[in-house]
Amino acid sequence: MDKITTDVVVVGSGVAGLSAALEISKQFDVAVITKGKLEETATWYAQGGVATAISPEDSPKLHLKDTLEAGAGLCDRRAVDILVSEASDRIGELIGLGAKFDWQGDRIGLSREGGHRLARVLHSGDATGSEIEATLIRTANAWRSVQVFEHRFALDLVVDGGRCVGVICMDEESGRLVFYLAKAVILASGGAGQLYSVTTNPAISTGDGMAMAYRAGAVLADMEFIQFHPTALDQDSMPRFLITEALRGEGAYLRDCNGERFMVGRHPLAELGPRDIVTREMIRAIKQCNGGPVYLDATHIPKDTLKEHFPTIWKHCREHGIDISKDLIPVRPAAHYTIGGVKTDLDGRTNIVDLYATGEVACTGVHGANRLASNSLLEGLVFSKRIIKTIKTKLAMEQKNPVQDIKIGFEVARSKLDLDFKKERRWLQKLMMDYVGVARSESGLKYAIAELKKKDEILRVEFSSPEGFELQNMLLVAGLIVRAALGREESRGVHYREDYPESDDSWIRHLEHYVAEETIAG
Repeated sequence: MDKITTDVVVVGSGVAGLSAALEISKQFDVAVITKGKLEETATWYAQGGVATAISPEDSPKLHLKDTLEAGAGLCDRRAVDILVSEASDRIGELIGLGAKFDWQGDRIGLSREGGHRLARVLHSGDATGSEIEATLIRTANAWRSVQVFEHRFALDLVVDGGRCVGVICMDEESGRLVFYLAKAVILASGGAGQLYSVTTNPAISTGDGMAMAYRAGAVLADMEFIQFHPTALDQDSMPRFLITEALRGEGAYLRDCNGERFMVGRHPLAELGPRDIVTREMIRAIKQCNGGPVYLDATHIPKDTLKEHFPTIWKHCREHGIDISKDLIPVRPAAHYTIGGVKTDLDGRTNIVDLYATGEVACTGVHGANRLASNSLLEGLVFSKRIIKTIKTKLAMEQKNPVQDIKIGFEVARSKLDLDFKKERRWLQKLMMDYVGVARSESGLKYAIAELKKKDEILRVEFSSPEGFELQNMLLVAGLIVRAALGREESRGVHYREDYPESDDSWIRHLEHYVAEETIAG
């Protein structure tokens, strides 16, 4: 096994991972591992912006209030307060690195999105994620202080004496194993949207970091909360093309198959209600239309505004024969964001010493039961910064101490299972979409558990390719999601139980998973 020694290893190259890597690289050695190319991240696909209270009429307190309301009683108020209070500083640093946001006159332009009572979302057209990602990549290349290892599939964390000491990876091109030995490991590997057949997430979003952390003994929390984005373009391609909420913020309407605005009267903010409410109303409208699509109507918005503010949407829809200034846009909910993940404290620490988590792989407590629009990129920036402050203090105290070498035995045996990985993956995605999607029930969840149980043998095999290990991770994380969804006997935020349609205050608590108990704890 090859071995690479560094001070810190970061798993993932999205906004959370790269911002952490750049910050730590000012003082210590850092290696970034990513299983695709550097830019193949959920960040790159993020059309939505970054929510920050910077306008004269806004304040962190108002941002906090909207976040808490969206979170439906499960947000950690301390974490949300950190998010909104440190937001403007993190945005300032991003602008200092060269990130370009839209301007209106002499100040940064702000848009309004679902769940926000006023405009506080910074955008770079409708491709904010790619602008941020490109800025961080450009900075990493210019500084030459970050070691980047592309096409490295992280297999497992290495824990020695209760401390995380590194990561074992597979070089996807050569098949060789590589052990990254480090004083600290930061998981920033993203979410698990690929567990669903209809998703906005790229192919890499398979829950690998969550699965690795769980196997290593980390606590996972809030796994039942999977946020579906209401407005993905209703087409066959995958991932589904996202129609940003900012278009509704600009004034676009949601209409059913009869042309009626079905959100009016359903929520005081109508189309700009929280995502969980809008998504459920869309599903209701789709059922009433016998499975037919619902539509986003932007035809009353000036054509020049659409072309200038939403160039990516304009171009993509035109390529599919839709002129958004004249035609209704067919839309349908799609799995978008994994709210739960590896449980952390306010500085990104997990229950395993020297293992940290940030971004979508983490459960910081910010999002509660429903993520407020455009808080995710911000969460990665804010909590990655806090992690690095913690690690810098630790490494400064240990600067004279070299990374302690350890010897490990690890062998990848050839699988004896004859599996069609693509077929198994499609089976899992359909199962999750059908029974663990927007609407859930006891019978459907129990059926999903029974079906997943039939795949237990796959979890016990050592594969010889990333596709096999990826399938294992997806099956493991799917099982955690289904068990949590079955355990929470109420509806709250993005978790909707048809057999328990009301919220119950006795469930204002978090469900946790950990290997030692193999149960869900409140």
